[in-house]
Amino acid sequence: MSSTRILESQQIERKLQRIARQVLEEFHHSTELHLVSIAGNGEPMGGRLAAIVAEIGTCKVYASTLKLNKSAPLDGPITLSCDLASLKDQDVLIVDDVLNSGKTLMYAVHHILSSGPKRISTAVLIDRIHRSFPVRADFCGLSLSTNLKEHIEVQLAQNPSPTDEAVLHD
Repeated sequence: MSSTRILESQQIERKLQRIARQVLEEFHHSTELHLVSIAGNGEPMGGRLAAIVAEIGTCKVYASTLKLNKSAPLDGPITLSCDLASLKDQDVLIVDDVLNSGKTLMYAVHHILSSGPKRISTAVLIDRIHRSFPVRADFCGLSLSTNLKEHIEVQLAQNPSPTDEAVLHD
């Protein structure tokens, strides 16, 4: 199996900075923004994105985590670390590291929709463009066309780290 580094630490940080600025531009009218990170690698990405948005923006940022079984979302509960009702009439940004088929984001959106948010958008570090579900990334660091046998592994720390990277394995 061969591996190719597709993003290194500094590139990831620049992409997160750019995504944060795009989010602020899109949500310029918002006084509050709820960042919901998908458990796993979505958590450090969401945490870092929330910190950047809070630092450079004027809106209040709330960060929470959504947990679900990514391979079989219907086989277990979907839980949110904040009260689902707190998302009613709010702007919500769902964050994950890699968008592949769209299944994980689709189930996350479905779960959050039950609260009656004002708006839901999605942000990912890497979009692989392999859609099985009608979902897209509103904010994306890198779009990469891969084949279905390849796998992208993202390693992210809670804070910028020299060990941050994204690697393509075939």
